[in-house]
Amino acid sequence: MYVNTILLNGNPFFEAYSGSDVLGKLIFLGLYALSICSWTVLLHKLWVTHQAKKHARQFYEAFLLQKLNPLNLDCEGMKKRQKVNPFLDLYQVLKKQCLDVLAKNRHFNKLMQSEAQQEGGGQSQLSPTSLSLSDMDYVASHLSTQVARQVKFLEKNLYILSTTVSLAPFLGLLGTVWGILTTFSEMQSQAAGSTHQMVLGGLSLALATTVLGLLDAIPALIGLNYLKNSIREFTTEMDGFSNDILAAVEMQYRRVDN
Repeated sequence: MYVNTILLNGNPFFEAYSGSDVLGKLIFLGLYALSICSWTVLLHKLWVTHQAKKHARQFYEAFLLQKLNPLNLDCEGMKKRQKVNPFLDLYQVLKKQCLDVLAKNRHFNKLMQSEAQQEGGGQSQLSPTSLSLSDMDYVASHLSTQVARQVKFLEKNLYILSTTVSLAPFLGLLGTVWGILTTFSEMQSQAAGSTHQMVLGGLSLALATTVLGLLDAIPALIGLNYLKNSIREFTTEMDGFSNDILAAVEMQYRRVDN
């Protein structure tokens, strides 16, 4: 307990906080709250982005082994182990939409065959296990929507970092101006003997809030730029993976025009 007291008393930020007025303490608390929120979001998003990329690479390797039979990849077990896997989510959307379209084609193919038999001839032009060009466009649109959803998930709460980058220096500047203002105000109202101590206290508040504002804003700015660039690159990878799985399905199931 004694050691903690010594450390706190020797901490310039604690001394500036303890010697400040109500507004000064509120500025300090605001800067501390911004720091906690920004670091929490930054570390969490770094972890989520890392997990997404790692799991995506693992799934892409598994998909390459089943590329010749793209809709038969078993992903239920992998989904339970990997909560964050954008490539797996894209594949599940592709698989669901393709199977739905193939089921629809089989249904209409049976209807067309039944009508042709009733009319005494003719054959259905669409194979029950094939996808037309419009079907491929339909599946591609769902993949594009899923990519947008994954990007939205990865960018969730990044506004906290951008808010910290903008707000923290202004809070620090507010503390600086308020510290200088209170210093001059007390210098005018107090005796000359206590002027030296008041000047030091006011300048301590002014400088401490400025430093805290910069300490909040600089890591948040670096982390925000890194995450945006990383998510942008990963978005390109998701677009490429979407094209790969779509091409694999097209090679296997697209109807060949005569």
